[in-house]
Amino acid sequence: MRKQTIEYTSPLDALVAVTKRLSIYENQQKMDSEEFFYQYNQGQLSDDALFIEWANDYRHYLGLRQQLDQRLKYAA
Repeated sequence: MRKQTIEYTSPLDALVAVTKRLSIYENQQKMDSEEFFYQYNQGQLSDDALFIEWANDYRHYLGLRQQLDQRLKYAA
């Protein structure tokens, strides 16, 4: 499987895109991303390629949220 790199013009655009991907995983697996990530980090789920991608997307989501939260805090 070949990875592709997508560049976004803003962290908000990236957040929207990753949130859409998380929603797809959640609908397919019938589990929200927060619960999935907890179980995955506890070793309760396999290292299936889908789970690895989901975990990476969730880590990306958390990083983007933190970045945007900091920007909003300093803008206020």
